[in-house]
Amino acid sequence: MSTDRPMQLAMVGLGRMGANIVHRLVRDGHECVVYDVNAATVHELEGEAVTGASSLQDLVSKLARPRAIWLMLPAAITQSALDELVELLDADDVIIDGGNSFYQDDIIRGRALATRGLHYVDCGTSGGVWGLERGYSLMIGGEDHVVARLEPLFKSIAPGEDGVSATPNRTRTDGTAAQGYLHCGPHGAGHFVKMVHNGIEYGMMAAIAEGLNIIKHANVGRDTLVADAETTPLRNPDFYSYDIDLAEVAEVWRHGSVVSSWLVDLTADALAKSPELTEFSGRVSDSGEGRWTVEAAIAESVPAPVISAALWQRYESRGEGEFTAKVLSAMRSAFGGHAEKPA
Repeated sequence: MSTDRPMQLAMVGLGRMGANIVHRLVRDGHECVVYDVNAATVHELEGEAVTGASSLQDLVSKLARPRAIWLMLPAAITQSALDELVELLDADDVIIDGGNSFYQDDIIRGRALATRGLHYVDCGTSGGVWGLERGYSLMIGGEDHVVARLEPLFKSIAPGEDGVSATPNRTRTDGTAAQGYLHCGPHGAGHFVKMVHNGIEYGMMAAIAEGLNIIKHANVGRDTLVADAETTPLRNPDFYSYDIDLAEVAEVWRHGSVVSSWLVDLTADALAKSPELTEFSGRVSDSGEGRWTVEAAIAESVPAPVISAALWQRYESRGEGEFTAKVLSAMRSAFGGHAEKPA
Protein backbone atom coordinates (compact mmCIF):
# COMPACT_ATOMS: atom_id res chain seq x y z
CA MET A 1 0.00 0.00 0.00
CA SER A 2 0.99 3.61 -0.43
CA THR A 3 -0.36 6.93 0.67
CA ASP A 4 -0.19 10.44 -0.77
CA ARG A 5 1.07 11.93 2.49
CA PRO A 6 1.18 10.88 6.14
CA MET A 7 -1.58 12.23 8.33
CA GLN A 8 -2.58 12.22 11.96
CA LEU A 9 -5.82 10.57 13.09
CA ALA A 10 -7.40 10.05 16.48
CA MET A 11 -9.25 6.77 17.03
CA VAL A 12 -11.91 6.56 19.74
CA GLY A 13 -12.92 2.97 20.37
CA LEU A 14 -10.38 0.15 20.09
CA GLY A 15 -12.61 -2.87 19.73
CA ARG A 16 -12.61 -5.52 16.99
CA MET A 17 -12.24 -3.00 14.18
CA GLY A 18 -10.89 0.21 15.70
CA ALA A 19 -7.56 -1.31 16.74
CA ASN A 20 -7.04 -3.01 13.39
CA ILE A 21 -7.72 0.23 11.52
CA VAL A 22 -5.01 1.85 13.65
CA HIS A 23 -2.59 -0.95 12.74
CA ARG A 24 -3.27 -0.44 9.02
CA LEU A 25 -2.76 3.31 9.30
CA VAL A 26 0.47 3.07 11.27
CA ARG A 27 2.08 0.54 8.96
CA ASP A 28 1.33 2.93 6.10
CA GLY A 29 3.15 5.81 7.75
CA HIS A 30 0.34 7.65 9.50
CA GLU A 31 0.36 8.75 13.15
CA CYS A 32 -2.47 7.84 15.52
CA VAL A 33 -3.66 9.06 18.90
CA VAL A 34 -5.96 6.51 20.54
CA TYR A 35 -8.51 6.38 23.34
CA ASP A 36 -10.73 3.68 24.79
CA VAL A 37 -12.56 3.36 28.09
CA ASN A 38 -10.39 0.29 28.68
CA ALA A 39 -6.99 1.76 29.54
CA ALA A 40 -5.26 -1.61 29.07
CA THR A 41 -6.35 -1.67 25.43
CA VAL A 42 -4.84 1.78 24.94
CA HIS A 43 -1.53 0.70 26.48
CA GLU A 44 -1.36 -2.37 24.21
CA LEU A 45 -1.41 -0.17 21.13
CA GLU A 46 1.02 2.51 22.28
CA GLY A 47 4.24 2.57 20.30
CA GLU A 48 6.42 4.64 18.01
CA ALA A 49 3.53 5.96 15.89
CA VAL A 50 0.69 5.47 18.39
CA THR A 51 0.12 7.82 21.30
CA GLY A 52 -2.31 6.85 24.03
CA ALA A 53 -4.81 9.21 25.64
CA SER A 54 -6.46 8.96 29.04
CA SER A 55 -9.63 10.86 28.11
CA LEU A 56 -11.30 12.59 25.20
CA GLN A 57 -9.93 15.90 26.43
CA ASP A 58 -6.43 14.44 26.59
CA LEU A 59 -6.90 12.98 23.11
CA VAL A 60 -7.89 16.33 21.61
CA SER A 61 -4.94 18.08 23.27
CA LYS A 62 -2.50 15.74 21.52
CA LEU A 63 -3.78 16.46 18.01
CA ALA A 64 -2.54 19.02 15.51
CA ARG A 65 -5.15 21.28 13.89
CA PRO A 66 -7.21 20.78 11.85
CA ARG A 67 -7.99 17.63 13.80
CA ALA A 68 -9.49 14.41 12.46
CA ILE A 69 -11.18 12.12 14.99
CA TRP A 70 -12.64 8.72 14.06
CA LEU A 71 -15.37 7.26 16.29
CA MET A 72 -15.55 3.46 16.17
CA LEU A 73 -18.28 2.99 18.76
CA PRO A 74 -21.63 1.21 19.13
CA ALA A 75 -24.45 3.34 17.72
CA ALA A 76 -26.01 3.58 21.19
CA ILE A 77 -23.09 5.55 22.65
CA THR A 78 -21.88 7.46 19.61
CA GLN A 79 -24.01 10.53 20.32
CA SER A 80 -22.76 10.96 23.89
CA ALA A 81 -19.13 10.77 22.73
CA LEU A 82 -19.91 13.21 19.93
CA ASP A 83 -21.54 15.66 22.36
CA GLU A 84 -18.47 15.62 24.58
CA LEU A 85 -16.05 16.04 21.69
CA VAL A 86 -17.89 18.96 20.13
CA GLU A 87 -17.18 21.08 23.20
CA LEU A 88 -13.46 20.41 22.86
CA LEU A 89 -12.93 21.06 19.14
CA ASP A 90 -12.20 24.08 16.97
CA ALA A 91 -13.51 25.25 13.62
CA ASP A 92 -12.48 23.08 10.64
CA ASP A 93 -11.93 19.95 12.78
CA VAL A 94 -13.53 16.75 11.47
CA ILE A 95 -15.40 13.98 13.25
CA ILE A 96 -15.72 10.68 11.35
CA ASP A 97 -18.28 8.12 12.46
CA GLY A 98 -17.10 4.71 11.28
CA GLY A 99 -19.68 2.70 13.21
CA ASN A 100 -23.14 1.58 12.14
CA SER A 101 -25.12 4.69 12.97
CA PHE A 102 -28.55 5.35 11.46
CA TYR A 103 -28.06 7.48 8.36
CA GLN A 104 -30.79 9.95 9.36
CA ASP A 105 -28.82 10.69 12.54
CA ASP A 106 -25.86 11.58 10.30
CA ILE A 107 -27.89 14.22 8.48
CA ILE A 108 -28.93 15.78 11.79
CA ARG A 109 -25.42 15.63 13.20
CA GLY A 110 -23.84 17.08 10.08
CA ARG A 111 -26.15 20.07 10.18
CA ALA A 112 -25.60 20.61 13.90
CA LEU A 113 -21.80 20.47 13.62
CA ALA A 114 -21.82 22.85 10.66
CA THR A 115 -23.32 25.57 12.86
CA ARG A 116 -20.14 25.37 14.94
CA GLY A 117 -17.79 25.36 11.97
CA LEU A 118 -17.07 21.64 12.40
CA HIS A 119 -17.22 18.92 9.76
CA TYR A 120 -18.89 15.52 9.95
CA VAL A 121 -18.19 12.44 7.84
CA ASP A 122 -20.11 9.17 8.03
CA CYS A 123 -18.09 6.16 6.95
CA GLY A 124 -19.78 2.78 6.66
CA THR A 125 -17.01 0.26 7.33
CA SER A 126 -17.17 -3.39 6.29
CA GLY A 127 -14.53 -6.01 6.91
CA GLY A 128 -15.10 -7.34 10.42
CA VAL A 129 -12.27 -9.02 12.25
CA TRP A 130 -10.51 -9.80 8.95
CA GLY A 131 -10.04 -6.15 8.01
CA LEU A 132 -6.44 -5.91 9.20
CA GLU A 133 -5.39 -8.46 6.60
CA ARG A 134 -7.95 -7.83 3.85
CA GLY A 135 -8.59 -4.11 4.26
CA TYR A 136 -11.93 -2.46 4.89
CA SER A 137 -14.57 -1.56 2.33
CA LEU A 138 -15.51 2.06 3.03
CA MET A 139 -18.76 3.79 2.09
CA ILE A 140 -18.38 7.51 2.79
CA GLY A 141 -20.75 10.46 3.18
CA GLY A 142 -19.85 14.10 3.70
CA GLU A 143 -18.70 17.35 2.11
CA ASP A 144 -16.58 16.92 -1.01
CA HIS A 145 -13.59 18.95 0.14
CA VAL A 146 -13.53 17.31 3.58
CA VAL A 147 -13.63 13.78 2.15
CA ALA A 148 -10.86 14.76 -0.26
CA ARG A 149 -8.77 16.04 2.66
CA LEU A 150 -9.09 12.66 4.39
CA GLU A 151 -8.42 10.55 1.30
CA PRO A 152 -4.89 9.45 2.31
CA LEU A 153 -6.45 7.83 5.39
CA PHE A 154 -9.17 6.10 3.38
CA LYS A 155 -6.58 4.77 0.93
CA SER A 156 -4.61 3.16 3.75
CA ILE A 157 -7.66 1.63 5.43
CA ALA A 158 -9.21 0.26 2.22
CA PRO A 159 -7.99 -2.91 0.45
CA GLY A 160 -6.40 -1.13 -2.52
CA GLU A 161 -4.99 -3.56 -5.07
CA ASP A 162 -6.34 -6.75 -3.52
CA GLY A 163 -6.05 -9.17 -6.43
CA VAL A 164 -9.73 -9.00 -7.40
CA SER A 165 -10.00 -9.15 -11.18
CA ALA A 166 -11.23 -6.04 -12.96
CA THR A 167 -14.92 -5.80 -13.84
CA PRO A 168 -14.93 -6.71 -17.57
CA ASN A 169 -17.25 -3.96 -18.80
CA ARG A 170 -16.11 -1.24 -16.43
CA THR A 171 -14.62 1.65 -18.40
CA ARG A 172 -14.42 4.29 -15.68
CA THR A 173 -10.84 4.98 -14.66
CA ASP A 174 -11.20 7.98 -12.37
CA GLY A 175 -13.18 6.36 -9.54
CA THR A 176 -11.99 4.90 -6.24
CA ALA A 177 -14.53 2.08 -5.89
CA ALA A 178 -12.12 -0.48 -7.32
CA GLN A 179 -9.71 0.46 -4.52
CA GLY A 180 -12.34 -0.37 -1.89
CA TYR A 181 -13.59 3.08 -0.88
CA LEU A 182 -16.30 5.32 -2.31
CA HIS A 183 -17.59 8.80 -1.58
CA CYS A 184 -21.29 8.01 -1.92
CA GLY A 185 -22.71 11.52 -1.43
CA PRO A 186 -23.53 14.09 1.26
CA HIS A 187 -24.12 13.47 4.97
CA GLY A 188 -25.76 10.10 5.57
CA ALA A 189 -25.09 8.66 2.11
CA GLY A 190 -22.24 6.47 3.35
CA HIS A 191 -24.23 4.93 6.16
CA PHE A 192 -27.27 4.59 3.88
CA VAL A 193 -25.24 2.42 1.48
CA LYS A 194 -23.71 0.47 4.40
CA MET A 195 -27.19 -0.02 5.88
CA VAL A 196 -28.44 -1.63 2.68
CA HIS A 197 -25.19 -3.62 2.43
CA ASN A 198 -25.93 -5.14 5.83
CA GLY A 199 -29.54 -5.81 4.86
CA ILE A 200 -28.27 -7.76 1.85
CA GLU A 201 -25.90 -9.57 4.18
CA TYR A 202 -28.89 -10.69 6.28
CA GLY A 203 -30.54 -12.22 3.22
CA MET A 204 -27.40 -13.93 1.94
CA MET A 205 -26.62 -15.40 5.35
CA ALA A 206 -30.18 -16.64 5.78
CA ALA A 207 -30.23 -18.33 2.36
CA ILE A 208 -26.94 -20.14 3.00
CA ALA A 209 -28.10 -21.28 6.45
CA GLU A 210 -31.53 -22.42 5.23
CA GLY A 211 -30.05 -24.34 2.31
CA LEU A 212 -27.59 -26.20 4.51
CA ASN A 213 -30.40 -27.02 6.95
CA ILE A 214 -32.43 -28.59 4.13
CA ILE A 215 -29.43 -30.75 3.22
CA LYS A 216 -28.86 -31.62 6.88
CA HIS A 217 -32.42 -33.02 7.11
CA ALA A 218 -32.27 -34.94 3.83
CA ASN A 219 -32.24 -38.18 5.87
CA VAL A 220 -35.66 -37.58 7.46
CA GLY A 221 -37.05 -40.59 5.62
CA ARG A 222 -34.99 -42.86 7.89
CA ASP A 223 -36.65 -41.49 11.02
CA THR A 224 -39.40 -43.38 12.77
CA LEU A 225 -42.55 -42.10 11.10
CA VAL A 226 -45.37 -40.77 13.22
CA ALA A 227 -48.88 -41.64 12.04
CA ASP A 228 -51.51 -39.42 13.64
CA ALA A 229 -53.97 -36.70 12.70
CA GLU A 230 -51.60 -33.96 13.81
CA THR A 231 -48.68 -34.89 11.55
CA THR A 232 -48.49 -34.48 7.78
CA PRO A 233 -47.14 -37.81 6.52
CA LEU A 234 -43.94 -38.00 4.50
CA ARG A 235 -45.28 -39.39 1.24
CA ASN A 236 -42.05 -40.90 -0.08
CA PRO A 237 -39.61 -41.63 2.74
CA ASP A 238 -37.18 -43.32 0.37
CA PHE A 239 -36.69 -40.00 -1.43
CA TYR A 240 -35.19 -38.57 1.78
CA SER A 241 -32.58 -41.07 2.86
CA TYR A 242 -29.33 -39.18 2.27
CA ASP A 243 -26.55 -38.68 4.83
CA ILE A 244 -24.63 -35.82 3.27
CA ASP A 245 -21.50 -34.32 4.80
CA LEU A 246 -22.36 -30.64 5.28
CA ALA A 247 -18.76 -29.57 5.80
CA GLU A 248 -17.83 -31.09 2.45
CA VAL A 249 -20.82 -29.47 0.75
CA ALA A 250 -19.74 -26.05 2.00
CA GLU A 251 -16.22 -26.82 0.83
CA VAL A 252 -17.24 -27.84 -2.69
CA TRP A 253 -19.39 -24.70 -2.97
CA ARG A 254 -16.23 -22.65 -2.42
CA HIS A 255 -14.70 -23.90 -5.67
CA GLY A 256 -16.22 -22.76 -8.94
CA SER A 257 -19.77 -22.53 -7.60
CA VAL A 258 -22.11 -19.67 -8.45
CA VAL A 259 -22.74 -19.20 -4.71
CA SER A 260 -19.05 -19.18 -3.78
CA SER A 261 -18.37 -16.18 -1.55
CA TRP A 262 -16.58 -15.07 1.59
CA LEU A 263 -19.66 -16.03 3.60
CA VAL A 264 -19.46 -19.57 2.23
CA ASP A 265 -15.72 -19.57 3.00
CA LEU A 266 -16.44 -18.70 6.63
CA THR A 267 -19.26 -21.26 6.83
CA ALA A 268 -17.01 -24.01 5.46
CA ASP A 269 -14.37 -23.20 8.05
CA ALA A 270 -16.93 -23.20 10.89
CA LEU A 271 -18.31 -26.60 9.83
CA ALA A 272 -14.81 -28.03 9.41
CA LYS A 273 -14.06 -27.11 13.03
CA SER A 274 -17.43 -28.13 14.44
CA PRO A 275 -19.77 -30.12 12.13
CA GLU A 276 -22.75 -29.80 14.51
CA LEU A 277 -21.92 -26.22 15.61
CA THR A 278 -22.65 -27.30 19.17
CA GLU A 279 -20.95 -24.23 20.62
CA PHE A 280 -23.66 -21.98 19.15
CA SER A 281 -27.15 -21.59 20.59
CA GLY A 282 -28.65 -20.22 17.38
CA ARG A 283 -29.66 -16.87 18.86
CA VAL A 284 -29.00 -14.31 16.13
CA SER A 285 -28.85 -10.63 17.05
CA ASP A 286 -29.59 -7.68 14.78
CA SER A 287 -27.77 -4.41 15.36
CA GLY A 288 -30.24 -2.23 13.49
CA GLU A 289 -29.17 -2.10 9.86
CA GLY A 290 -31.55 -4.84 8.68
CA ARG A 291 -34.62 -3.20 10.19
CA TRP A 292 -33.53 0.23 8.92
CA THR A 293 -33.18 -1.24 5.43
CA VAL A 294 -36.71 -2.64 5.61
CA GLU A 295 -37.99 0.72 6.87
CA ALA A 296 -36.32 2.47 3.92
CA ALA A 297 -37.86 -0.05 1.51
CA ILE A 298 -41.31 0.67 2.97
CA ALA A 299 -40.79 4.44 2.73
CA GLU A 300 -39.66 4.08 -0.89
CA SER A 301 -42.44 1.56 -1.72
CA VAL A 302 -39.74 -0.86 -2.87
CA PRO A 303 -40.38 -4.62 -2.40
CA ALA A 304 -37.72 -6.33 -0.26
CA PRO A 305 -39.21 -9.72 0.70
CA VAL A 306 -35.90 -11.56 1.11
CA ILE A 307 -34.31 -9.00 3.44
CA SER A 308 -37.59 -8.69 5.38
CA ALA A 309 -37.88 -12.45 5.84
CA ALA A 310 -34.26 -12.64 6.99
CA LEU A 311 -34.96 -9.98 9.60
CA TRP A 312 -38.06 -11.84 10.88
CA GLN A 313 -35.94 -15.01 11.09
CA ARG A 314 -33.52 -13.26 13.43
CA TYR A 315 -36.40 -12.27 15.70
CA GLU A 316 -37.63 -15.88 15.63
CA SER A 317 -34.17 -17.14 16.62
CA ARG A 318 -34.44 -15.14 19.85
CA GLY A 319 -37.80 -16.61 20.81
CA GLU A 320 -39.72 -13.46 19.90
CA GLY A 321 -42.27 -15.60 18.04
CA GLU A 322 -43.02 -17.89 20.95
CA PHE A 323 -46.27 -16.18 21.93
CA THR A 324 -47.38 -16.20 18.29
CA ALA A 325 -47.01 -19.97 18.32
CA LYS A 326 -49.00 -20.21 21.56
CA VAL A 327 -51.85 -18.22 20.04
CA LEU A 328 -51.84 -20.47 16.99
CA SER A 329 -51.94 -23.54 19.20
CA ALA A 330 -54.78 -22.07 21.26
CA MET A 331 -56.85 -21.36 18.13
CA ARG A 332 -56.33 -24.88 16.77
CA SER A 333 -57.37 -26.30 20.10
CA ALA A 334 -60.50 -24.12 20.19
CA PHE A 335 -61.86 -24.66 16.70
CA GLY A 336 -60.75 -28.19 16.03
CA GLY A 337 -59.94 -29.78 19.34
CA HIS A 338 -56.34 -30.24 18.25
CA ALA A 339 -54.20 -31.18 21.22
CA GLU A 340 -50.63 -29.93 21.36
CA LYS A 341 -47.95 -32.51 20.68
CA PRO A 342 -44.97 -32.66 23.04
CA ALA A 343 -42.04 -30.52 21.95
